Amino acid sequence: MATSKLTIRRSTLTDLPRLLEITARARAFMAETGNPTQWRDGYPTEAVLREDIALGRGYVCETEEGRVVGSFCFALGEDPTYREITGAWLSDEPYGTIHRLASSGEVGGIARLVFGWCFEQIPNIRVDTHADNQVMQSLLTHLGFVVCGTIIAGDGYPRIAYQRLLRGG
Repeated sequence: MATSKLTIRRSTLTDLPRLLEITARARAFMAETGNPTQWRDGYPTEAVLREDIALGRGYVCETEEGRVVGSFCFALGEDPTYREITGAWLSDEPYGTIHRLASSGEVGGIARLVFGWCFEQIPNIRVDTHADNQVMQSLLTHLGFVVCGTIIAGDGYPRIAYQRLLRGG
């Protein structure tokens, strides 16, 4: 698919079949690139995606033609998994958290679009990733995120915790 203008909107229940396709594709991509265990046992499940939608924190990236090509969770406020960190956060100011970023692989630039949009919402973003997720680690470093330490994710496994603050708003 040729690159087209992408927009972000909240996901809806009608997006659910496509979200499941995209997250399955993302799981396969992670396995192919040396990260077969971060999204184990079919994570994110349909129930997790439904909860994101119900809580208004699920989002999709959509082409001009209306095709959903990416998805993510974005929440403002304290994330319970970030309360305890081995290391230290850069700031305790209000922040946003990005989870479950996934792309269909059809269009480039999904991650840049998502991170840019999230920084328009709040200038302090936290994110975490698995030690085997070299693709995400490289992306986060390239985007100016700093490793702050290690957190324990909801699945009980450690994740590398990152934060980036935009200075001057």
